[in-house]
Amino acid sequence: DITNRRFAADILWGSPFGATVHGYEPLHAIHLRLKQEGRGGPASRFELVKVLAPAPGVALAQIRRTALGPGGQPVEPSADLTGPFSEMVLYVLVRRGGTWWVAAGQNTPVLPPPA
Repeated sequence: DITNRRFAADILWGSPFGATVHGYEPLHAIHLRLKQEGRGGPASRFELVKVLAPAPGVALAQIRRTALGPGGQPVEPSADLTGPFSEMVLYVLVRRGGTWWVAAGQNTPVLPPPA
C-alpha cells in the first residue's frame, strides 16, 4: 500500500482514539481495514505543516490530513468520528541505510472549536 510504504518494520503508532500499535504488519492491517470501511473519507489532501531536524538522521514532520467529500470539497470538522474526519499527524522519521523511514506517528482528530 502506497500509504505505508515508508513505514519502518518496528514502527510505533498512536491512534486518534488512544490505542497504540507496534510493528508494520498490525498497523498496515488496521489501515487496510479503515480504507475498506471508508473511514477518513473517499479522498484526502495532505499538507506539510512543519519539519524539524533535531539531530542528524532524525526529522519530525507535522502533517495535516484533510478529509475530502465526494465532490473534492473539505469535510467540515465534526465531533462525529464514525464517518470522514480530518486529522493532524506527527511523524518521527529516521534515516537508515540511506533511506528515510517513518519510525513513529501520532494522529489527533481535527474537531470543531469549542463553543
